[in-house]
Amino acid sequence: MKIVLRLAWLLFILLCIVPGVFYYNPVWVNEEYIRYELWRHGVHSKAIEVDGHRIHYFEAAPPDGSPGTPLVLIHGLGDRAEAWAAQIPALAAAGFHVYVPDLLGYGRSDKPYIVYTVPVEVSIIYDFMRAVGLQHADVAGWSMGGWIAAKLTLDHPELVDRLVLEDSAGIRFNAKFPRDLFTPTDEAGLRQLEEWLSPRPIQMPHYVARAAIRRLQRQAHIVQGSLDSMETGKDLLDNRLSAIRQPPLIVWGDADRLLPISTGQEMHREIANSLLATITGCGHMAPRECARPVLDATIPFLNANPPMPRGEETLPGTTPVTPRKLPQPPQ
Repeated sequence: MKIVLRLAWLLFILLCIVPGVFYYNPVWVNEEYIRYELWRHGVHSKAIEVDGHRIHYFEAAPPDGSPGTPLVLIHGLGDRAEAWAAQIPALAAAGFHVYVPDLLGYGRSDKPYIVYTVPVEVSIIYDFMRAVGLQHADVAGWSMGGWIAAKLTLDHPELVDRLVLEDSAGIRFNAKFPRDLFTPTDEAGLRQLEEWLSPRPIQMPHYVARAAIRRLQRQAHIVQGSLDSMETGKDLLDNRLSAIRQPPLIVWGDADRLLPISTGQEMHREIANSLLATITGCGHMAPRECARPVLDATIPFLNANPPMPRGEETLPGTTPVTPRKLPQPPQ
């Protein structure tokens, strides 16, 4: 009888605590759920020392036990490795041994008080690959991660077999978004960020918006420092991309407001042997919101032997634009 009472009391406590945790920090709860789903699909959370810093990363090997083709995925500004959650299990199932690091300053990696620049992150990725034993790999980057991936390819061509750029930064373009877009301090600013990132902005309840703003503010100095370094223009890759000799795939959402499709088209013009895949109806978050068509472009490209020839293709992205809603908390 005592055991039953204790279990009942424990259940009562959990029923009181869980909704409170969800309401106070729903972003953390959502991330924990994503990590659980990744773990359930054979994706392991690990950490390794790189240049004296702890770098967190996800790793997923092919489920058939084969060694797999090494593939490194690099996230974008203000993001973390979980951004690739919609793609990691599918890429592993397709025969890739996937490594997804949190960049220095982001996610669960160390956040030293330094000036965060693209070259700093390129150095981290280079040494991360060495630390996990990769002599070479396919490399994919999204947004700022694409800039890092392209510069890594140019600076260390022996390290990169094939390159995938997904809604990538890295060349000069006419930026129309406000300077403080990525570090909103109120719900209006958060809505504006969502509208720039996606044609289907999330309708966030008040308690979710507050938690998201707290999270964004905690890394505001890192994001702003990264933006400051980018805006100097000294690390831009204009007139350098033509030196890329590895097979490159450029994937872009045609509804990307942040980095318009014209940026991807310019990259395609500069890189002689590139393949441009346009995902219709998708914005800057195409690798997450339109993961299936992005994978449909990426997996055949990475597996092609010989490499696919230069060209262009268009893949249907999403259903007609409708606002997305977050699930409601437990009652």
